[in-house]
Amino acid sequence: MSHVFYRHSKMHPRRAVAGDGPYIIDEEGRRYLDASGGAAVSCLGHSHLDVIQAIKDQVDAIPYAHTAFFTTGVAESLADFLVERARGLERVYFVSGGSEAVEAGLKLARQYYLERGEPGRRHFIARRQSYHGNTLGALSVGGNLWRRAQFEPVLIESHHISPCYAYRDRQPDEDVEAYGHRVADELEGKIRELGPETVLAFIAEPVVGATAGAVPPVPGYFQRIREICTEYDILLLLDEVMCGMGRTGTLFAYEQEGIEPDMVAVAKGLGAGYQPIGALMVNGRIYDAIAGGTGFFQHGHTYMGHPTACAAALAVQQVIERDGLLDNTKRMGNLLNDALRQRFGEHSHVGDIRGRGLFRGLELVEDRGTKRPFAPGTQIDAAVKNSAMQRGLMCYPMSGTIDGREGHHILLAPPYTINDSHVEEIVDKLDGALNDAIRVL
Repeated sequence: MSHVFYRHSKMHPRRAVAGDGPYIIDEEGRRYLDASGGAAVSCLGHSHLDVIQAIKDQVDAIPYAHTAFFTTGVAESLADFLVERARGLERVYFVSGGSEAVEAGLKLARQYYLERGEPGRRHFIARRQSYHGNTLGALSVGGNLWRRAQFEPVLIESHHISPCYAYRDRQPDEDVEAYGHRVADELEGKIRELGPETVLAFIAEPVVGATAGAVPPVPGYFQRIREICTEYDILLLLDEVMCGMGRTGTLFAYEQEGIEPDMVAVAKGLGAGYQPIGALMVNGRIYDAIAGGTGFFQHGHTYMGHPTACAAALAVQQVIERDGLLDNTKRMGNLLNDALRQRFGEHSHVGDIRGRGLFRGLELVEDRGTKRPFAPGTQIDAAVKNSAMQRGLMCYPMSGTIDGREGHHILLAPPYTINDSHVEEIVDKLDGALNDAIRVL
């Protein structure tokens, strides 16, 4: 009998015992190609010797030092590395994961305006069909209805506008730019409704991840969002926990939108799963408001700035840069996209194939021509996952894609180190798993 509190009491997970590049090996010796990176985490695979050595070296030096007393060389070096490659971001606040990074951003937004003498600012605006983490604050701004439902009575007040979800919401006579401006302008409407003097920030994923399945914005959408936030003096907080750190082909996903956010939350690909780490990156205006006011950000965690975690993340980012893995992410992302379209482009139950880099999604439908989703409660997502595992493939299917109740998708986020043969293996095994799932419906 296990004493581990698993995610589901009826779940009896396989026991992982080793990693071999993009593969995880279980106790029976079976190999699973990690085509989802776990949850878009394992961007270097599972056994990178350079990262492992960096962790060992840091443990030998000093594994932990509390940030109320010390900084460390690896924390300083990692912050320098990130800031030198970001646009418009000047300071880094290290935490242990994505939910913590978003939570820090929400609290910092409130304190920023307090330092400016604007205590009336209290509202956050986000988007439906988003996911920002599982702490109560992050869950409050998230738009994943299934995750929110049972906790609604204890969530903080937040407000949601439409996602940028062209496959479902663009009108037949509307070009993509006009559509993007229309849904972006909902932000302006919501700000005016609430009163600009009461709004703290707008939070969004540049490419929506787990809740909707690698949904990219249409051209010009985030430029309009940035204009609105600037006009009304609202902070723009981008959640790149899943889509950032190279996942979409650039180190930061926002680079492809031609904008500069005020804050960015990163995690997952930052440390590639070798250690738990996340970060909130902020611009100089926010930092200066704190530094010129109380000087103290009233927040913190025991393990923030953890030296061993910072050492792992620095090694991960150095490997990505040294080995040209952003370029490989673009090349393999294009190859994967082409292979998915060739295999599933006319599939009667695949309505949309989307994403950027090695962040790809397939939206599953009952009828491709009308985009009609499978009925709510249809467990095609679970069936795909189970069949894929039996075939030696890890993927990330979810339900509730459209509105938290209807819709299904499959998310793919393999390591940046994959090659042509891995792309072929992913598509072949996914094809078999999807067809298995459809047969048992």
